[in-house]
Amino acid sequence: MALTTALVTPAMAELSGTLRIMSDMSNPAPRAIMEGLAADFDAMHPNLTVEVEIVDREAWKSQIRNALTADAPDVINWYAANRMGPYVKAGLFEDISDMYANGDLPGLDSVKGAMTMDGKQWGVPYTYYQWGIYYREDIFKDLGLSEPTTFDEEIANCQKIVDSGRKCYTIGSKFLWTAGGWFDYMNMRTNGFDFHMQLATGQASWTSDEVKATFANWRKLIDMGAFIDDHQTYSWQEALPPFVNGEATAYLMGNFVVPHLREAGLTDEQIDFYQFPKIADVPMGEDAPTDTFHIASGAKNKEAARAFLQYVTSADVQTKINAGSGLGQLPVNANSSVDDDEFLNQGFDMLSNNATGGIAQFFDRDFPAEMASVGMEGLQEFMVFPDNLDDILNRLEAARTRIYK
Repeated sequence: MALTTALVTPAMAELSGTLRIMSDMSNPAPRAIMEGLAADFDAMHPNLTVEVEIVDREAWKSQIRNALTADAPDVINWYAANRMGPYVKAGLFEDISDMYANGDLPGLDSVKGAMTMDGKQWGVPYTYYQWGIYYREDIFKDLGLSEPTTFDEEIANCQKIVDSGRKCYTIGSKFLWTAGGWFDYMNMRTNGFDFHMQLATGQASWTSDEVKATFANWRKLIDMGAFIDDHQTYSWQEALPPFVNGEATAYLMGNFVVPHLREAGLTDEQIDFYQFPKIADVPMGEDAPTDTFHIASGAKNKEAARAFLQYVTSADVQTKINAGSGLGQLPVNANSSVDDDEFLNQGFDMLSNNATGGIAQFFDRDFPAEMASVGMEGLQEFMVFPDNLDDILNRLEAARTRIYK
């Protein structure tokens, strides 16, 4: 992961002091990558001490504001697009527009928009990844099933799976965001990406016919018994065993699930991936969340922080950290190469060629934080108590009128 000598500028070579990084890369594979990045960057600069503090990913969502206001670190992990908004508006993220303008960050043109707010750039992306349906290829073969391309085919497959004594999908909705993923796809496939973003930005109503149609399609699966029981008691990791054991045949999840499936003993011959099937005749939008690094406006070593952002977005480093043996995701730098990994190649092809509707960042990133929180509570409740839908939609609509003022 060492930086090429061509990228080590004289200014970078003279870095000194301490560079403090706070990261939410707390799962084992990302943690190893983050600690490796810090160690390699430290080794490149003899007069610089790099300190990295890893915090729990879920806890970080509520801790980040305090971290940025009290003894702020130099560099932090966060997310692109709307999720940057509160910290940009509060003046807690450093404006790094000059780095984009003067060529310090080559290869990032395609994602510059996701880092832009108020006409300025506030951070850098280091990875993104596809979402889709990961499934037990071996069980599909045993049941004579093929990858569905339409929702009718999905339902027909699911019925055969349920009839075999299995569940169609595992899910752990304890921390709510996984239910958000299901809504994203059901809504983008029912109403299209543009309507989904109108809902995210408060322009569309939760009690509209379009939203009700989304939930009607989703309920078809719930009423079939497609999802594992008691999913509201499991985290997404705790929902892995039903998939590994063959009690459930599919998981709507991001590509970060693949290393966990391999570590659990499943081979690439047993698992495969397909794009969430088409429902209505609308272009196919996809969730492809983009993870980012930002410089705190209160950073004490902004020179080193900027050099680190150059380092972590360089083509070679992005190729390395996103490989199947690392994050198992996709590099954002256009000059990077995609690791020869079945799922990365499928995801790259899907996002490059078959995401004609647009790229969403994910429910809890596209919706404002308060709306996302209220919304995901309602989505989880719907999955457990679908008869509560009218009450749920009325609550979400009341929240929309209050939050989007």
